[in-house]
Amino acid sequence: MTTSATNLPVDRLPLTSLLSLAMAGFITILTEALPAGVLSLMSLDLRTSEALIGQTVTVYALGSMLAAIPLTTATQGWRRRPLLLLAISGFAVANTITAITDSYAVLLGARFIAGICAGLVWALLAGYAARMVPSHLQGRAIAVAMVGTPLALALGIPAGTALGNQLGWRITFGLMSVMTIFLILWIVAKLPDFPGSVAERRASLRRVFTLQGVRTVLFMTLAFVLAHNVFYTYIAPFLHAGGMGERIDPVLLTFGAASLLGIWGVGALIDGHLRVLILTSFLMFTISAIGYGIWPDAPTSIFASTIVWGLSFGGSATLFQTASAKAAGESADVAQSMIVTVWNIGIAGGGIIGGLVLNHWGVTILPWTLVFMLSAGFAVALRK
Repeated sequence: MTTSATNLPVDRLPLTSLLSLAMAGFITILTEALPAGVLSLMSLDLRTSEALIGQTVTVYALGSMLAAIPLTTATQGWRRRPLLLLAISGFAVANTITAITDSYAVLLGARFIAGICAGLVWALLAGYAARMVPSHLQGRAIAVAMVGTPLALALGIPAGTALGNQLGWRITFGLMSVMTIFLILWIVAKLPDFPGSVAERRASLRRVFTLQGVRTVLFMTLAFVLAHNVFYTYIAPFLHAGGMGERIDPVLLTFGAASLLGIWGVGALIDGHLRVLILTSFLMFTISAIGYGIWPDAPTSIFASTIVWGLSFGGSATLFQTASAKAAGESADVAQSMIVTVWNIGIAGGGIIGGLVLNHWGVTILPWTLVFMLSAGFAVALRK
């Protein structure tokens, strides 16, 4: 079935189709982060150190970072649904290999393939969602398509970790392959197809990068994601230093629940208030960082700051991807691939910068590092 946006109702969202995109995002995040939850189990089974198993997450992010831009640029002319199906099928293959292999080298190869597929999926989702609806519903459509990310963080990863501990990590990765096959059938049955760009209208990477607003969105994304990952990566030592080491799980659960509320709020307001929401997200995250910095050992302040942080983060991917799509127009997929690359740079950079801060100045400086990064992003957003 081939459908164009012009055939769609003007007053409602095609939820069945959009939720299939959300499930694609859910599987992508779950595939990326699950090894962290079953790290010890994988280490024992594969007779490999936990540090080396941890590199399976790094390799995944590396695949996304390296592949997103060149793959998206090279496939601009492909029809959208077959391209999305090809990328999603890669998860079924990679997770199946992960579930059955006893070789660490093969495991790394499978994870790298999964990361490549993830880079392509993330580059496609926002543009795909936007093409399914009229322009006045595009922000809400992207918000629905992105809901898989906070759901995976808040529910999927804890559930996958618990399942891995009960049934074994291999079965958990096998079940993800089963979920992926179900998603493939769902997409074939319900997701409309769209043509790729005709040759005369395909934009070069350089041209998209120079479009008005694209570089601004990329800088805002980098500042926000860097700040988030500096703190999220090292929240455990921060809480331990404040005497809250036993409350790490409740704090992360609070963050996940607040993130779900955040993406709901963004979805309800985004089509009429995109710039205000971006500024508000930066401001709220900055306020939460200040709260962490001033009262690092006060449980009430920690949980309040975590709620504000989660609310600001939940809809951030939707906000930046929507802003990118609007700035890039018909070249939205190429612009999204840049967002994917910058997002992964932020993930890697957050771990590196946070580690340097931790080693040289101590854990109490982490929140103020966030304030500096977020202030730079807010300043750029204010000038936009």
